[in-house]
Amino acid sequence: MKKLTFVNDKDETIINLLLSQNLPYNTCQKALRNKDVKINGRRINKNIVIQSGSTIDVFYQQNTNKFDIMFQDENIFVVNKHSGIEVEGEDGIANSLNAIAVHRLDRNTTGLLLLAKNKASETSLLKAFKTRTITKKYLAIVNGKSNLDGKYSAYLVKDNKNSVVKIYDKCVANSVKITSIFKTLYSDNEKSLILCELVSGKTHQLRAHLAFLGHAIIGDGKYGKNKNNHNFKRQLLHCVYLRLEGLGLPLDYLNGKEFKSMPQFPITLQEDRFNLSDLYDNL
Repeated sequence: MKKLTFVNDKDETIINLLLSQNLPYNTCQKALRNKDVKINGRRINKNIVIQSGSTIDVFYQQNTNKFDIMFQDENIFVVNKHSGIEVEGEDGIANSLNAIAVHRLDRNTTGLLLLAKNKASETSLLKAFKTRTITKKYLAIVNGKSNLDGKYSAYLVKDNKNSVVKIYDKCVANSVKITSIFKTLYSDNEKSLILCELVSGKTHQLRAHLAFLGHAIIGDGKYGKNKNNHNFKRQLLHCVYLRLEGLGLPLDYLNGKEFKSMPQFPITLQEDRFNLSDLYDNL
């Protein structure tokens, strides 16, 4: 059992305060259910608003798993990636599973990830990604009141030296055209919940494109401003949906297969946690 102690700097629900410390949502819920959360020495088991300046103690079991296997067969893995793990590299998911990464999520982006178990599956998946027949959708919580709704194009330049990309509204030297689809689901005066779909798929595309449009993802210190990150240490971006189409042999049997994943970050618009059940039915 691990113990975490901190003092909150603003009035906020206990779940959001625990999540701001980079604890998984399920871990926070379990700690509350078991009365393993103390506020100024008093145990609580409900998601109440905690006043600024309170001392919070939480006791929890550390989850050493950095991903969950959602589906596997002889050809592919579909995993739900947690925050804080790379897709590739010595300690990455692909190496852990002895699999091949066919697309990537940033270290602190969470959600659905596809991996191939063999070369033939890799070839089939890469071809489908290249022809854009695989659908990927993300949920993001962004800064500001958004009215984004539609398809947006811009131009992206990759800066390898500084590990960032830059977005322009017109074609410039070394730029590639990008297209993203954004739909505002809910919005208040401070933040908005955006459903995002990649049409093109470039490095940091959603993070940089949303920031360029004036709505940086909360927690994104690279493309947003730290003062607007509400104490979150990772970007609130989650791959929520995958649909497989356009797959040839040996993966043609997977055409039409859908996968969905609940994000483990707080979706707190107007103090209520957003219920994803209706959204899932319409993805």
